Amino acid sequence: MERKQSEKRPDWLLDDSPYRAELSRREASNEIVLSNGLISRTFRLKPNGATVAFDNLMTDASILRGVKPEAILELDGVKYEVGGLKGQKEYSCLRPEWVDSMTSDPGAFQFVDCTTGKIKERFAWKRRRYSEGRAWPPPGVELVMNYRPPESADEKHKGLVLSVHYAMYDAVPVLEKWFTLHNGGETPVTLNTFISEILAAVEYEAAEELCGPTPWLTPNMHVESDYAFCSNPKQTTHWVKDPQYTTQPGFGNANPCLLESRLPLGPDESIEPGQTFESFRTFELVYDSTERERKALSLRRMYRIVAPWVTENPIFMHVGKSDPDSVRKAIDQCAEVGFEMVVITFWSGFNMENDDPAYIALHKELADYAHGKGIELGAYSLLASRAISAEHDVINPETGKTGGAKFGNSPCLCSEWGDDYFRKIGAFFEKTGCDILEHDGSYPGDVCASENHPGHRGLADSQWKQWRKITELYKWCCANGVYLNIPDWYFLTGGSKTCMTYSEGNNTLPREMQTILNRQNIYDGTWNKTPSMGWMFTPLMEYGGGGAAATIEPLHENLDVYEWHLAQNFGAGVQSCYRGPRLYDTDETKALVKKWVDFYKKYRPILDSDIIHVRRPDGRDIDCILHVNPKLDQKGLAMVYNSSGRPIERMLKLPLYYTGLTQTAMVREQEGKSREYALDRQYNIEIPVRIDDNTITWFVIE
Repeated sequence: MERKQSEKRPDWLLDDSPYRAELSRREASNEIVLSNGLISRTFRLKPNGATVAFDNLMTDASILRGVKPEAILELDGVKYEVGGLKGQKEYSCLRPEWVDSMTSDPGAFQFVDCTTGKIKERFAWKRRRYSEGRAWPPPGVELVMNYRPPESADEKHKGLVLSVHYAMYDAVPVLEKWFTLHNGGETPVTLNTFISEILAAVEYEAAEELCGPTPWLTPNMHVESDYAFCSNPKQTTHWVKDPQYTTQPGFGNANPCLLESRLPLGPDESIEPGQTFESFRTFELVYDSTERERKALSLRRMYRIVAPWVTENPIFMHVGKSDPDSVRKAIDQCAEVGFEMVVITFWSGFNMENDDPAYIALHKELADYAHGKGIELGAYSLLASRAISAEHDVINPETGKTGGAKFGNSPCLCSEWGDDYFRKIGAFFEKTGCDILEHDGSYPGDVCASENHPGHRGLADSQWKQWRKITELYKWCCANGVYLNIPDWYFLTGGSKTCMTYSEGNNTLPREMQTILNRQNIYDGTWNKTPSMGWMFTPLMEYGGGGAAATIEPLHENLDVYEWHLAQNFGAGVQSCYRGPRLYDTDETKALVKKWVDFYKKYRPILDSDIIHVRRPDGRDIDCILHVNPKLDQKGLAMVYNSSGRPIERMLKLPLYYTGLTQTAMVREQEGKSREYALDRQYNIEIPVRIDDNTITWFVIE
């Protein structure tokens, strides 16, 4: 592997210090440029505001092939373009000299002025536990371009002020975009629909004569938004065919190379006089390579910067019973071995919706007890995948009845029940001082056709309003230091952890099979997530079936399997839900748990760092992951596992490019001897590995 940039332009994944966002002006061409040395976006200000260049500075390639509006709004049934320029006749490319002759559409919102400043936090984050130490808000530049309605606008729309926001971060090729719409008029205005980003991107591939690829490869960039649910951060990302791009080959098999960032439904939001509407936020990550590992590293770097709470990675136990004695015992054991959190788990009898003062007082007492031991305490609550009543559940627009939700049945978050539920959840944390919300069955994007729920008017605004309801809770939790463990993709709105990759049925399989499946889940789940963003599951007691063969209890009788769970979770920097009545049952078991907790805490910075995927577990040979971080003294840590059924002796190649080492590497074997290795031209080393069956080893690289 060759270094991605020259000595004057270091690889940003190894040294990001030169890449700082800034705004510059080109007075002669009425342009402003937002750039961080990795990407740049250029805006023409006259005769209207428009993006006229979007460049990948890492590869010296243009991302843009055509000028489009900066947004499209539908207001009270009338569609308006925002900014943009007209007159481009050919959309296969955008020549700079063409822009000078392009004109403004008088029916579009017109550019007025712009302001700039530092990036502001999207919401507050209260740091209460160990994390990577990333800045919040992240350093960078925000550009705000203000527009007024056209002269031809409906009278009720003439008091609107539209501001389109662009944020470019230091040290990562990411652009964030959103808009705010202020109603300065005297009558309500309804925002029916909108497209907040329209990008005519250079296509990644072309059709071969009559047949287009299946599926098409879209432009080499990652686009997601904070409007995410159902484990899909691309709910608003739509790559569609560009009707203005008529010169593509393929006899109608046009490449979907036009990006539209828009809601699946609505918002159908009524903006009252004096109020301001804020859209969701789109994040555009530009890649400098097609290599899978490098793209994954880039994506994980984005999450570390734009959602740094995901780097919190507390060690937690799921206690199986909610009675005070069981909870105190779990707290005591966690404190003894170095765990950091106790979660009162599902099916334990705990009910966060119980607002009886005595119940609240009990859990305040338990939280105080935990805090006195240096342990955080929290609990599980189920939101969706249950029925409340015909009055409060989401209404299927096709049947007019309940049922048909993502999880079969679900309460509407904007019903009276929803209002009461969110009040109770907030009050529980405020009154008890608890620290963790494990929120299951989180809002999966269900729509609701009811016209009787107080929090939404009908079907068109039901998804938008419910998304806002759930994310307001998560942002409140983040601002108040409440850790969020959610089996859904709410990272950009305050969530810290979701499942790493997970199949509940696997927990009913024999213990020995669970360990290799869990390592596969970790290997696969850390392509698009940092180790801290995902959790695994360790069924200390039976979960979902499988009997004694599937569980680890009694713990002292299954120390070998228990150690595998501990070693592969902590060795990957991935926390697991250790679910059971206890963490240890004998001194020997206690020593085993403490051994691996101590291992993780000793190497925590490098174990929480990114993973290079060396060899996927398959039960036929050794498997290996490599943690890397060029900014640490311990620049790498390789975990090697052998569950093949035989001892293995071989030379193992470790790719050290992303450690930042260039000439030699000092490798220390599992608390043992050290040896210096010379890196080859591709920044690899080969080390001898001798590992018995059913054995784990590791190598620290400095």
